[in-house]
Amino acid sequence: MADFFKSSPAPTSDMAARKEAVISKVRQEIALANAQELLNKAGEKCFAKCVTKPSTSLSGSEQTCLTHCLERYLEAFTIVSRTYTSRVLRERDAS
Repeated sequence: MADFFKSSPAPTSDMAARKEAVISKVRQEIALANAQELLNKAGEKCFAKCVTKPSTSLSGSEQTCLTHCLERYLEAFTIVSRTYTSRVLRERDAS
């Protein structure tokens, strides 16, 4: 019964490696979910902006508008992501 209350030993390198693998996997899944959310929101907003009269097909101007709109969203996302990443790295290096 006394063994039950003893503190567990420090994590081994194998446990630490497993922990890092799980953390990495979770980060990948979050990044994927964020990318999917971005594309869904961009698609919704661009569709609402570019397709004023929905029909069975897109006109040439609607296709062009959608292409430009989605490109702008992705460009903005790329700029924000790079800026955020560089800020996080600067803050990590400073501490």
